[in-house]
Amino acid sequence: MADVQRRLSNGAQRIDFAADPARYRHWKLKFDGDVATLLMDVDEKGGLFEGYDLKLNSYDLGVDIELADALTRLRFEHPEVKVLILRSGKPRVFCAGANIRMLASSTHADKVNFCKFTNETRNSIEDASENSNRPTICVVTGACAGGGYELALAADHIILTDDGSSTVALPELPLLAVLPGTGGLTRVTDKRKVRRDHADVFCTTEEGIKGKRAVEWRLVDEVVPNSKLEDVVKTRAREFAKKSNRPADLKGIALTPLQRKFAADSVEYGSVAVSFDRKARIATVILRGPKSPPPATAADMTSQGAEFWPLKLARELDDAVLDIRANELDIAVIVFKSEGEGEQVLAYDKFLDTNRDHWLAREIRLLWKRVLKRIDLTSRSLVAIVEPGSCFAGTLAEIVLAADRSYMLIGKRDGGNRPPAAIALADINFGAYPMPNGLSRLQSRFLGEAPALDAARKVIGTMLDAVTAEKLGLVTFAYDDIDWDDEIRIFLEERASFSPDSLTGMEANLRFGGPETMESKIFARLTAWQNWIFQRPNSVGEEGALRRYGTGQKPVFDTKRV
Repeated sequence: MADVQRRLSNGAQRIDFAADPARYRHWKLKFDGDVATLLMDVDEKGGLFEGYDLKLNSYDLGVDIELADALTRLRFEHPEVKVLILRSGKPRVFCAGANIRMLASSTHADKVNFCKFTNETRNSIEDASENSNRPTICVVTGACAGGGYELALAADHIILTDDGSSTVALPELPLLAVLPGTGGLTRVTDKRKVRRDHADVFCTTEEGIKGKRAVEWRLVDEVVPNSKLEDVVKTRAREFAKKSNRPADLKGIALTPLQRKFAADSVEYGSVAVSFDRKARIATVILRGPKSPPPATAADMTSQGAEFWPLKLARELDDAVLDIRANELDIAVIVFKSEGEGEQVLAYDKFLDTNRDHWLAREIRLLWKRVLKRIDLTSRSLVAIVEPGSCFAGTLAEIVLAADRSYMLIGKRDGGNRPPAAIALADINFGAYPMPNGLSRLQSRFLGEAPALDAARKVIGTMLDAVTAEKLGLVTFAYDDIDWDDEIRIFLEERASFSPDSLTGMEANLRFGGPETMESKIFARLTAWQNWIFQRPNSVGEEGALRRYGTGQKPVFDTKRV
């Protein structure tokens, strides 16, 4: 691996989100017919950074990167699996949660990005159950605390060992003066429907809750003595497998490693190219449309495997967005552009629609849903530039709709020979890719404007020029070649001059209008509460709880409530 990939310009280690099962240090996958078991067996010396040991199955971002990879591979490489069992590979402990030493030594940005990625990974567990008919059973033996319990909360069914010592706990408030990643609090109330007063007791009790009370308070689904645990786990797995409608004879595809070429100011994939203008604080992401028409049959799609264009592009775009999030913290704006034929993109969308009942087509669409949500939740200003030769159509039009602003050129560039800029909508834009608020991006754009949504639906499949797209409300501004360069330059310079904190708050508020869901609550609270609490001296100050944890010294709090 080239040094430019491993190191940033300031000498810091570059975080790589690509993983390979052959190099896993923290997870083990086992298969028994249509049941998969994912064992959390964290390597104490396998931390992503130096300075801490991952004791008691505690985890850092590196552990979660492997988990996210394993969950994705289960969906694409092992579609025959109907039930996932999640359990610990260590005796007397399920998971102690996020590693405290890691959190104490991390920068503020690393803390928040870590919590965000962790919650996105937990959401993918729930998505597999809801949309891929593959539920998860979590088996808790020993201590299950903090982020460990948050991991359990993502499952459909939690089995707690009734051995007098196994407990579930969210002890972050009394121990660290922070919140349980906010996902823990929200899932306790919104998903498990734990009563408010019980939740108050639970979240302020260091030692956690065990046995019968854990069931009565809905913190777990059942408690089982050690002598019967394995039999109960097998019985529950069979019960859940019978409820799944997944075919038993599916054969997956291999998610081959991403091909990436890193340079000082760029990353080149195959269908994605990223360039950095760090002085201007801009990252430009170019999405390349397909070079050939879609295959004739679903079997041909399967034979293409990870090289099938929609799957290849989704994987590369996801990696690129995560790389910018974690490693390019000074970037203010992500500019999305595209190159290719919009008609070809629409042809691939039509192919996936035609084969919507095929497992691979379904999983590709679900992957796109998760990648687009990742973009929604990225704390950078997002702008889409629709120029001649662009292919923002169908699925790729979602990028335009996800952007905080979009600019579209009227006609051609002076002296250019590319076809005029055009965008197009497809059926896919009207519900298949919901945002965290549960609405499509078009619904979110046209809140309370049913006629505008109806007008957009009437032009499905039509290549729309800039004037028409602006009139329909599909882009923010349409400019001719005379004004184009100046308008784009002024916007980008202005955006880079604003306070990044203010922009994060503004964008997080504006992107998710309309109803709240459990998912939107999690990330809104992560942005507002955790972003604030992680900077408060009561937690991260020299005398704060996070810094003094494990030293024998009590934290010193500023007692003023605000």
